Amino acid sequence: MRIFAGVDEVNEYLAGLMPETRSRRHAYTLDTMQRLMGALDNPQNSYRVIHVAGTSGKSSTCYYLSAMLEAAGQKVGLSVSPHVYEVGERVQIHTQPLPEKTFCEEFSLFLAEVEATGIKPTYFEILVAFAYWEFARQKVDYAVIEVGLGGLLDGTNVISRADKVCVITDIGLDHTDTLGKTLPAIAAQKAGIILPNNVVFTYDQTDEVMQVLREVAEQKQAELHEVWPLASADLPRNLPLFQRRNWYLALSACRYIAQRDGVGELDEAMLAATTQTYVPARMETVVYKGKTIVLDGAHNPQKLSSLVRSIKHAYPKQPIACMVSFVKSKQAKIHANLAILLPIVTSVVVTDLSIMNADHAAANPLDIVKHCEELDFHAWELAPDPVEAFGLLMNRKEEVVLVVGSFFLPETVRPLMIET
Repeated sequence: MRIFAGVDEVNEYLAGLMPETRSRRHAYTLDTMQRLMGALDNPQNSYRVIHVAGTSGKSSTCYYLSAMLEAAGQKVGLSVSPHVYEVGERVQIHTQPLPEKTFCEEFSLFLAEVEATGIKPTYFEILVAFAYWEFARQKVDYAVIEVGLGGLLDGTNVISRADKVCVITDIGLDHTDTLGKTLPAIAAQKAGIILPNNVVFTYDQTDEVMQVLREVAEQKQAELHEVWPLASADLPRNLPLFQRRNWYLALSACRYIAQRDGVGELDEAMLAATTQTYVPARMETVVYKGKTIVLDGAHNPQKLSSLVRSIKHAYPKQPIACMVSFVKSKQAKIHANLAILLPIVTSVVVTDLSIMNADHAAANPLDIVKHCEELDFHAWELAPDPVEAFGLLMNRKEEVVLVVGSFFLPETVRPLMIET
């Protein structure tokens, strides 16, 4: 049996699966996951699951759901994707990654079982399977599971329990090469997590999205709850605007679960405590060397629009310096992202996240600069090396600093800050 002494060894092993993942990207099916979970005796069906799909807000909603169920006295597993700072974020108990020693010991045992099956999962599949397997080992009461991509054919979509609760967050245009070019096509993929007789929670969205969700729910005889958000002033004021929305969607689902399963209701103090839940790189705020640094993984127009509204609300009329890089994508998307972001910042340092994250292709910094110029924004500096870029950012006069454009950018920058 292979023994992993530390998480770096686990990451090295997982990195070896990445080329396989890329080469099989066209084979977007559940065949491997279904065979693997069957060989492991389907641990994902041994506890209640809240399955969360959507374009924006999935991870945050998952974190809040986990915190609320924990506050209600339940043992909760949480799996999010992608992870931001450590792979352990994909396998959490009570909203905390497993300790490194436990993670490595358990992963070693799990991998031995996987290798005995002869099945060869991808990077994403093996981490999803590990989370399901570990949650069964930990005897959780509930598991909160974030979809990786889409829903219908996502590796997480191997649960067969009729009592699964589905949560579908805001749906927008993203991953269009895989999920479809239109909102109805993408909504159909997200709605693919709905099983017969499931209960589903979603905010009331655009007509074309809601038509799909209602049709799928009717076909599956699922109970669809269309949540109407409270006025922002009636929600927790200590949260960013977009997080208030995610928190309330989580609360709506949690209240249903409490009533259905006889789980204790949360009082005001318990609910207030859940608003303090740490959510990595979702308007995460760090005070460092006298500056307020905001780390966020927003990388598409929908996510950036929500972030920008929250930044304007939290830091009204304050000058903001920004460090930005995007993963490689279509030029139109880069232009659209910058058109949303640039109006709230006074200066931008453009960098290349791939220099310190070699597994991820980044947009050419010169292309980002070109789009800045096209948008009549000239207060930019170019520093392809993220370490140099962060140094330039810290030398700016602005007291509020925003690091944004991809989850890989906060992952790169966070270690550069030794004070927190």
